[in-house]
Amino acid sequence: MSDRKKIAIVGTGLIGGSLALQLNEKGLASTIIGVDSNEAHAKKALELELLDEMADLYSAIAVSDVVILAIPVDTIAQILPSLLDKIDQQILIDLGSTKSALVNSVSLHPKRGRYVAAHPMWGTEYSGPEAAVKGAFENKAVIICNAGDSDTDAVDWTRNMFRKIGMHLLDMRADDHDLHAAYVSHISHITSFALANTVLEKEREDQAIFEMASAGFESTVRLAKSNPAMWVPILMQNRENILDVLNEHISQLRKFKSCLEKENAEYLKELMDDANRIRRILK
Repeated sequence: MSDRKKIAIVGTGLIGGSLALQLNEKGLASTIIGVDSNEAHAKKALELELLDEMADLYSAIAVSDVVILAIPVDTIAQILPSLLDKIDQQILIDLGSTKSALVNSVSLHPKRGRYVAAHPMWGTEYSGPEAAVKGAFENKAVIICNAGDSDTDAVDWTRNMFRKIGMHLLDMRADDHDLHAAYVSHISHITSFALANTVLEKEREDQAIFEMASAGFESTVRLAKSNPAMWVPILMQNRENILDVLNEHISQLRKFKSCLEKENAEYLKELMDDANRIRRILK
């Protein structure tokens, strides 16, 4: 099977647009067809030459070898079974940030083998085609979920695509992926949204926030600029895992609050020393 394919990318925003740039650069695509329900995004993606042409969803599927879904996970869950109904030997790949609901929705589908569930661990707080970044996926991880349920040729081409754009591959069960994603990704977004709301609620002067915000604050709330249209579905689909980590996070916050209430500097330092252990992992 040739590496070079006619590829349809459904969703031409940050992830889809960045992937299009990489597929072109690495020579993996003979043609890239964009699909986007947002007319402004479709127009901008063409203006930026991220894609060769735009088409409606089912027309794009009919003429493509590979179909890549870079759209919110609630939409993926809604259309995934019907997309599998329409494909023949095409490879269907989703790039959603949650996996269990998606793989479960097509677990008994007769064409399940043509579907590969993947999650590239990269993103920014920006959205839309203009947010596309060249070289975005270099040296980042991508997780392939439930690979044994996909056809060998589909998985092999998908793995090769991700390797060619500079990613290193991990294999995981969908349930395990969602659990780990709750701890290392999803809770970070909730914390950032909550901190931004806290500051906006208490600090009424925009100029004070702008002038006094340190680099630490800015980096912590950076994720609060993320698109709710993408993140609400992620958090809802992974709600059980996120509630578990959120309960632990609230428990940790209560410990810090108690230290300050009781003026317990010794325990406060102990909590910080414990947190410093993350240095061994994230250098």
